[in-house]
Amino acid sequence: MSTQTNQPPTSGSALPRLKANGHRLETRDSGQAFFWLADTAWELLQRLTKPEIQHYLEIRAAQGFNVIQVVGLSEIAELRANTLGQTPLLGKNPLTPNPDYWTLLDWTLERAERLGLYIALLPTWADKVTPGWGGGPVIFNPDNARAYGAWLAERYAASSNLIWMLGGDRAPVYHDNRYENGYADFRDIWRGMATGIFEHSPEALITYHTAGGLHNSTGSHLHDEPWLMLNTVQSGHGGGQDLPVWDWISVDLNRTPVKPVLDAEVNYEDHPVNPWPSFDPANGYFRDHDVRKQCWRSVLAGAAGVTYGHHAVWQYHAPGRENINFADRTWLEAMHRPGAIQVGIMRRWLEAFLSQPQPAQEVIRSALGEGASHVRAARDPEWRNLAVYVPNSQTLRIDLEPLAGRHLRASWFDPRSGQIEAIGTFAATGERLFSTPLSAPDWVLALEVTGD
Repeated sequence: MSTQTNQPPTSGSALPRLKANGHRLETRDSGQAFFWLADTAWELLQRLTKPEIQHYLEIRAAQGFNVIQVVGLSEIAELRANTLGQTPLLGKNPLTPNPDYWTLLDWTLERAERLGLYIALLPTWADKVTPGWGGGPVIFNPDNARAYGAWLAERYAASSNLIWMLGGDRAPVYHDNRYENGYADFRDIWRGMATGIFEHSPEALITYHTAGGLHNSTGSHLHDEPWLMLNTVQSGHGGGQDLPVWDWISVDLNRTPVKPVLDAEVNYEDHPVNPWPSFDPANGYFRDHDVRKQCWRSVLAGAAGVTYGHHAVWQYHAPGRENINFADRTWLEAMHRPGAIQVGIMRRWLEAFLSQPQPAQEVIRSALGEGASHVRAARDPEWRNLAVYVPNSQTLRIDLEPLAGRHLRASWFDPRSGQIEAIGTFAATGERLFSTPLSAPDWVLALEVTGD
């Protein structure tokens, strides 16, 4: 390890530590439900100054985010330095972290805590573990990964607003002809890193950021690992709009042992649609409606939250910087894009109306639809509140028998503005038709029990 002193932050954060409990996340001290609403801020430690980090954190906190996903060892370029020219490792060696580099994370954790934000730290982007695209180099093995994880965990043992997120856009197992014999298994390395973390932070919440697609979900490869407490999928940017992430969520929710799951990277707002292997402008960009559809349907399928991202923000695109995958604006311009505001509206409304969403597809008697038309329903555990996300204008047939004998207040919730359009009150019985307003494409039908 480094001969320089590993000086951890001197005081712990006031935010409660988080833990997984069944299909949900909650605070460790009081058991209060925690709705994960994260932003991908991958290059924050490498590309931003302290004033810029403060500006970023203040905006995201005001918008309703509560988790910020950042990476320690960047994918872009080879072990990129921060804005002070400090590199994360001495001699590119995981056994010799550079304490000077990590003081910026110390400061960021403290500022984030003041704003009520958790930091989900990827100790390294996975290109340092898994050969393939990215800046590399591959530098980790099970032994030095354990030592590196232990060094970081010792430094941040007092930081209760730190979440550990291993991986970084890679599955831990690959069946791929890029690797010898068409197969590669990197789980021993991630297992080593997790072991090192637990040596100094036994109450750590550890998850994993995986690659896109159903078969790359952590549930497919890591579910039985005792260190993995939260499963993730990634609906991402390479498969076009409306990938059936709700089905992926359902698959992981049905696994045992029971663990929460979330989409840790939905299609980024203003990201070109599937720009690989080459960008075709005719495919367009993901916009706020695309983001809303994936986020709402993921959460109503039973996810413990969701991770938003903006294509210009994660890379902090600005004049004079490399433009990765055709970002169409600067990060400062992108901070107030509609999708970022609307996911905060989603979180606040769900916490107030449906704090523990449980899938309730059985109430939808009209067509569930596929892709862009797919409708999702969820309820609270006591069947007092019911929400149905409708991605485009249509008439729904809803079975109210599970609520029979109760008086309901019905309304349309606007996921763009947070405004409510009243439908009326009535006694629940049989099936009932509800037609979405014509003023916008997507709506949330809200049915609330007002009396038994």
